[in-house]
Amino acid sequence: MHWSKPLRLHLGVLVVASLLCTSTPIIWLAFRQGSDAAVSAGVQQMREMSLRLIEGYRNTLQGGTEAVALASTLPLLASPPPQDIAAKQQFFLEVLRNVPNATSVYTGYPDGSYLQVINAQRQDVRRILAAPDGTAFAIRTIARRQGPDVISTFRFLDLQARPITERDVDYASFDPRQRPWYQSVIQHGEEVSVGPYVAGTLQLPTLTIAAPMRDDDQVVVGINIHLMTVSRLLDAQEISPRARAYIIDDADDLIAHSDPAIMDRLLGIWSKNADGAVAVDTTTDSYDASLETVARLRRDPAFANGGVARIDLDGERQILQIAPVGVSGLFKGNVAAIVVPLEDLVAEANRLLLHNLLIAAAFVIAGVAASVMLSRMVSRSLYRLADEARRIGDLDVSEKGVSHSFISEINTLAAALAASRHAISQFALYVPREVVRRIIDPRARTAVKAQRQDVTVLFTDIRDFTTISEQHSPEDVVDTLSAYFEILNTIAERNGGTVVQYLGDSIFVMWNAPVPDARHAENGCRCALAMKAAVDDLNEANLKNGRPALITRFGLHTGPAVVGSFGAISRQQYTAMGDTINVASRLEGLNKDFNTSILVSAAIHDTVADRFDLRPLGLVQLKGRAEKVDLWELVGESCD
Repeated sequence: MHWSKPLRLHLGVLVVASLLCTSTPIIWLAFRQGSDAAVSAGVQQMREMSLRLIEGYRNTLQGGTEAVALASTLPLLASPPPQDIAAKQQFFLEVLRNVPNATSVYTGYPDGSYLQVINAQRQDVRRILAAPDGTAFAIRTIARRQGPDVISTFRFLDLQARPITERDVDYASFDPRQRPWYQSVIQHGEEVSVGPYVAGTLQLPTLTIAAPMRDDDQVVVGINIHLMTVSRLLDAQEISPRARAYIIDDADDLIAHSDPAIMDRLLGIWSKNADGAVAVDTTTDSYDASLETVARLRRDPAFANGGVARIDLDGERQILQIAPVGVSGLFKGNVAAIVVPLEDLVAEANRLLLHNLLIAAAFVIAGVAASVMLSRMVSRSLYRLADEARRIGDLDVSEKGVSHSFISEINTLAAALAASRHAISQFALYVPREVVRRIIDPRARTAVKAQRQDVTVLFTDIRDFTTISEQHSPEDVVDTLSAYFEILNTIAERNGGTVVQYLGDSIFVMWNAPVPDARHAENGCRCALAMKAAVDDLNEANLKNGRPALITRFGLHTGPAVVGSFGAISRQQYTAMGDTINVASRLEGLNKDFNTSILVSAAIHDTVADRFDLRPLGLVQLKGRAEKVDLWELVGESCD
């Protein structure tokens, strides 16, 4: 055997080797420089986005701080409810509209009175308050606590502040004077930040900004920000899908986290203690593996005010940024940390770099392609012709365009193959496709030689077809019969059968030849039932279109027969002969006597009785046959 390879392979190897020797060093240098630039660009993007995230958090706290500072100067808030209650409520509603991340705003008085306006547009808040549908705001009022006519109500308003409903609530379970925000303000005598702790009305962990009234330092006004709101403000998805952000206080205790799962754990811990904040141990990795590193780096001046550090966590390089988030002297010592996998930051830049590398590779490939273009002009056409020849051998004879080449001999060969494809496709219209495949297969020259074997045979016939032909024009009969045959042929092939012959208005279908079929009797029964159902549907359509109904009768038998090619030397036909074929044909005719549609033999019954419903009709004498046949009607498939 001589070792040989295509011409284009030899040329390709030579050109590729030359191009790689010159281009590899250049590409590698570009890759290294591009990677460094990608890291720098990713870090800068992370720094800008993280500063915007922290600024959003600060703005929320700043809005609450400014609202509390303004409220503490209003004389009308110094008097306990129900004095000027309408004006108080209107002011608090405006505060909530201008500080959308606030959960509620309120005032507590030294006599135990209390006025709170709650933003109830969130579904979880409405659920906790058992608020009616359409509630946008809820107002809690406790007044005249020391008198006999105590007022303690919840009023529910819609988005336009129109009343929806009102209900009384127990005032003894809530006293503003016992709340952490009130006690902290009274103790320090100035604006304070409190939290996280569990809010008294909503029973949700929250952060609070509270201040004493300028005219009466025993009256305290405050605003709440729910910790879930803080968690949403920390959403770092814009930086990276795997980025996370969180806030720790001056004691390195975790306050809020952008990961909902971690936040749920924190809320669960804080909800267990309604008296105040609950410290969270940041030395454990069960919350975030970077907590201990952040607690250490926040005290390093190089990172405490927005510096970026690179750390290794869980075997992956991470970028860490720390920034203080205190506002107006409140939340002192609180810092926000943003952690992003380095791979996420440089992913886009790496994709662009890979894109450039692919372009460079494309130029290399283009050089190779140019070097072998001449050889491909020949080999491509030859391969295409070989593929067409293979398709013809597989009996894929769908019409295709003739292959063209710059070489006239290849064009001549392509035209010859096209003519062969057309001839075989026409041949396959008159002879079963599998028979054609075996005839043209050089490895199966005796595939259609007549031989004895078991087969299942189905004959069909249309009742009174002669009358139908007489009453309709030949064109209508041909159109109707063509549609009929198309349906039956499709069903036969779908069930593994071969349509051997069309006999006028009848068809002869066979199983287990030429294609072996171990379940040929079962498939024959199933095919007969499917054909009957399809003909029934066709008849309904024919009646609507003015065409005749084609009432079809079926005969099905299984047994031995001689199957193969029969006829003269110069012209043969693929068919089957024997008593099995004759019995199937006679069974089809007996449908007329029994007023049935599908008759089968005892041989069919014995083979498929456990899978199909068959009705016995007794022994019947067939014309031209000495022995009687046990006759059965095929009713349908068994439901078992």
